[in-house]
Amino acid sequence: MEKRLLAALMWAMALVGGSVAAEPVYSFGVVPQQAAAESALRWTPLLRYLERRCGVALRFKTAPDIPEFERRLAQGEYDFAYMNPYHYVVLGRKQGYRAFAREKGVRLQGVLVVRKDSPIRDIHELDGLELAFPAPAAFAASVLPRMQLQQLGIAFTPHFVASHDSVYLSVVRGLYPAGGGVVRTLNSAPPDIRDQLRVLWRTDSYTPHPLVAHPRVAEAVRRALANALYAMDADPDAADILRNLSMAGWEAGKDEDWDDLRALPLDADMAPLGH
Repeated sequence: MEKRLLAALMWAMALVGGSVAAEPVYSFGVVPQQAAAESALRWTPLLRYLERRCGVALRFKTAPDIPEFERRLAQGEYDFAYMNPYHYVVLGRKQGYRAFAREKGVRLQGVLVVRKDSPIRDIHELDGLELAFPAPAAFAASVLPRMQLQQLGIAFTPHFVASHDSVYLSVVRGLYPAGGGVVRTLNSAPPDIRDQLRVLWRTDSYTPHPLVAHPRVAEAVRRALANALYAMDADPDAADILRNLSMAGWEAGKDEDWDDLRALPLDADMAPLGH
């Protein structure tokens, strides 16, 4: 009797489950500037906040490294994605990703960092040295500093590591005399790493990372997320979330905002620069 009752119950549950359409879960890809566990720790609270405000289900996604993130981006694997500007103007357009938000009130600027006790005080002292960078297409932390070092006539050998955090750790450990990063990830690096580093030089500044939506995402869903993001800096409940991301807030972003990058001689393959 119990077996028959259990079978009937399971059949009924399957019947009901099959008659109800599953709620869509939207993937939210984040460029791996930091280790996956660290990125998840910082971004998941934002996703939970947006779920509560918008009534949609979001799943955090990243990749083991930036090249793999680029591959997944080019395949359109993410419904929403926080990507670097180079990814947007060169790779994102192939899938029709549409920018709708960006970090509020900031410009994206790369930095070269050295150990605090390094004798290097001038950018030209890097001539002829081996330098650490994230992946070749990491825009502000890799593309910009390499491009501008070349423009300054400074020869260098680039070595590419897994993430911004890997650059900072490599410099602290003395594996490289200097490395590329950005102010936001430097500020959010572990204190025992950050406090051993000094900013040697800063690049020119550009429009920051876009938050984009894939064309398959319904306009109503995209608009709901956008409105929730734009209002975060005025919401006391969001203060800790933004602080955890080292952000002041979000503002509207439109495609032409990234025309400053399109004016640069960016190579779609972004072959490593250096000598």
